[in-house]
Amino acid sequence: MTQNRIHNFNAGPAALPLEVLEEIQASFLDYKGCGMSITEISHRSKWFDDIINDAVARTRRLLGLDDRYQVLFLQGGASMQFAMIPMNFLAHGQSADYINTGTWSAKAIKEAQIQNKTIRVAASSEDRNFAYIPKAIDLDADAAYVHITSNNTIKGTQWAAFPDTGKVPIISDMSSDIMSRPLDMDRFAMIYAGAQKNIGPAGVCMAIVRQDLLDRVPDTIPTMLRYTTFSGKNSMYNTPPCFGVYTIQLVLKWIEETIGGLEKMAAANREKGDRLYGFIDNSGFYQGTADADSRSLMNVTFRLPSEDLEKKFVADALALGLGGLKGHRSVGGCRASIYNATRIDAVQALVDFMKNFMDKNG
Repeated sequence: MTQNRIHNFNAGPAALPLEVLEEIQASFLDYKGCGMSITEISHRSKWFDDIINDAVARTRRLLGLDDRYQVLFLQGGASMQFAMIPMNFLAHGQSADYINTGTWSAKAIKEAQIQNKTIRVAASSEDRNFAYIPKAIDLDADAAYVHITSNNTIKGTQWAAFPDTGKVPIISDMSSDIMSRPLDMDRFAMIYAGAQKNIGPAGVCMAIVRQDLLDRVPDTIPTMLRYTTFSGKNSMYNTPPCFGVYTIQLVLKWIEETIGGLEKMAAANREKGDRLYGFIDNSGFYQGTADADSRSLMNVTFRLPSEDLEKKFVADALALGLGGLKGHRSVGGCRASIYNATRIDAVQALVDFMKNFMDKNG
């Protein structure tokens, strides 16, 4: 571990690869000899053209995107997409299906309801406090789209396999597991992600949208809320979040060139998850909160025998350089976010601490 750097298990903003941070640091005052910081160059310059075009090209290669898909960089986070999606893609007289797997799904549902759009909750795991991914799904074959949240950061659940929706387009919020595993993009009409959990810093949202959805966008909604505004201008209708896009470009480069692609990224993430869940399951002291077949490989949520012990656990861990282990304020408990940039040695350091804490407090 680099001097003064802790093992970062924050849920977002979250860990970035050290190699990326070092490259940013090296070029921050003078980007590629231009005499300006990356935060100072014009978004209309050749330097930034090269950055955004490379980010798009790497996204296309990593996900195997064909020409039907547009890669967009937007502001407003994933939360803005909750409103934009029904605004752009759900016309009067149509209905959309939503699957409710927790806080972020519920927020997406609420934003559609605010606009008086017609939606159905086709499945929900609310009956057991969102501890699982529902298997019984009542889909409408005529729905305009079905919306899912691929990974639930708060409850620690994740879709291991995506639902068969037939001809109904899937739109997925992938804020916390984008680029963590290969995807069959033919299954999706749109995926989107706030960058700050797995591919970059806060302030930029990546959206990948298929052309048949873009063809639905009406011209009667505000310009800045239309996906076509950005798809027609390479995400540069106005000034984009340049530094965020630059960081995403470097993270994608790291996944592609240092890790070796999404298959290898997925294998590394499985190894981290297996090590941490394996210890929790066999401890007799820590208790996972998600059903085994629905567990997230990005956010490992668990409880200790008492809230007092949980507070002590979080404090003692931080004192030893293990940060970000407090659970979301809405649910309590503990949570270790082990996104792409979290290394196996950080997970092993956490397991070692958890064993020592259990031996002393069990």
